[in-house]
Amino acid sequence: MSGAPGETRPTGPGSGSPLVEGARFFCTAGRGLERFLMREVRARLAATQIEYISGKVFFTTCSDLNTLKKLKSAERLFLLIKKQFPLTVFSASKGKIFKELQKLINDDPGSWLNAISLWKSLLELDAKNEKLSQESSPPLKRKVEENEIIVAKKLKTEQMQELQENRECQLEKQIGEETLEQEDFITKREDFQEEEFQNDVEKAIVGHNQKDLTFRVSCRCSGAVGKTFTAQEVGRIIGIALMKQFGWKADLRNPNLEIFIHLNDIYSVVGIPVFRVPLANRAYIQTAGLRSTIAWAMASLAEIQAGALVLDPMCGLGTILLEAAKEWPDVYYVGADVSDSQLLGAHDNLKAAGLKDKIELLKASVIELPLPSESVDIIISDIPFGKKFKLEKDIKSILQEMERVLRVDGAIVLLLSEDHHRCLQDCEESGIPLNSKSSHIDEPGMKKCLNPEGENGISETASSSFQASNQEGLDRTSPFGSLVPVECYKVSLGKTDAFISKYRKSHSSGL
Repeated sequence: MSGAPGETRPTGPGSGSPLVEGARFFCTAGRGLERFLMREVRARLAATQIEYISGKVFFTTCSDLNTLKKLKSAERLFLLIKKQFPLTVFSASKGKIFKELQKLINDDPGSWLNAISLWKSLLELDAKNEKLSQESSPPLKRKVEENEIIVAKKLKTEQMQELQENRECQLEKQIGEETLEQEDFITKREDFQEEEFQNDVEKAIVGHNQKDLTFRVSCRCSGAVGKTFTAQEVGRIIGIALMKQFGWKADLRNPNLEIFIHLNDIYSVVGIPVFRVPLANRAYIQTAGLRSTIAWAMASLAEIQAGALVLDPMCGLGTILLEAAKEWPDVYYVGADVSDSQLLGAHDNLKAAGLKDKIELLKASVIELPLPSESVDIIISDIPFGKKFKLEKDIKSILQEMERVLRVDGAIVLLLSEDHHRCLQDCEESGIPLNSKSSHIDEPGMKKCLNPEGENGISETASSSFQASNQEGLDRTSPFGSLVPVECYKVSLGKTDAFISKYRKSHSSGL
């Protein structure tokens, strides 16, 4: 899996970062994307002490917030306060469990104060860097950007294309409606999310005295804890303990600080959300299709190189191509689809993202692509789900046409439903034996557990379970003709699961 070309290197101690020795963070991730996120934080953030559990990846980094914002496979980012063994619920009275919950704060108040201090330092440094950046930009450009921020705060992001007709856009009229190009819409969408972040910065600075902080607690409880207590009960206990210990005031509507707590049968985790807007919410995507984190993971697995021709023959709204083009820009991208409505949506997304010149859209069937044989370097696609899709017949036709246009040694990365995956498992048409192995090997500096003390065998259990889920089907899946399986990852799409499967063309198909 390749890293991100052109990425900004992590800010180190010499850059004025408050993270001189590195800080401990964790990200939430869709189930099955933990491996992608671990590799990304290593490549993009030069992170160390990387470890995971289902749905979360923990790491240490010296990176600043501007670099942390660029994570693509994560849902949300948190500054870690505590990670420890789960609460003992069985055979314990509620009173004893209440005391255990309070110990999360009272046993080590120093870790809380250190985390809050670091959180403030990160936000203040980012605000300082942003101010310096604005001061160094031309006055007219600054004025335009300030006006756009004001306008963006008044409108929902999906209404940005109607700004010229909105009577509240007085400041924008001063600039001149005729000068507004589509790139301005991108800036407004990004500024809208930036404003949310700047609000957090202002709150952190206002609450510079720790006793002036206002807070709220967000809880997630599952397993035995979830059966014993509601999230509201846990939040109330933690909130009272924080008020008594630090003198903070609760504010459920507009707090300076949010505390995130997740309790289950495997661990107890406490952290501070670094950004109010989730990392997975892309400012440059106008109409969402496939989850952006899944799309990015698929593109990263393809190992895209500069100058390559990348094809999505069932592009839909173009999410995969958008994610790929944002991360790997020096590439020629082509998207095809038979649906006029999908192509129209993809066109609007490309226009909103400023990528019309980077991605070409074609109306074409995936089984009759208007491309020469062996002309494409990489194919990335989300195979359609649903009852109208004739599994065995259609999946064979699709793979045969993909095989035809793919060059030798080219790669295909597909998102397959469980039915598609099962169909490929049962296929008997291929006479080529599986001669490739999964590349799921341990990487230096990565741990496959979140056992705080390295005890009780949690590491082995988590590792074997994770490997089993990723290996499921890879040992049996038989592709067609010259396509050889390389890697397979089972991922969650919310209500259902799917498989990200990678194939490589081993020899000329002769088609």
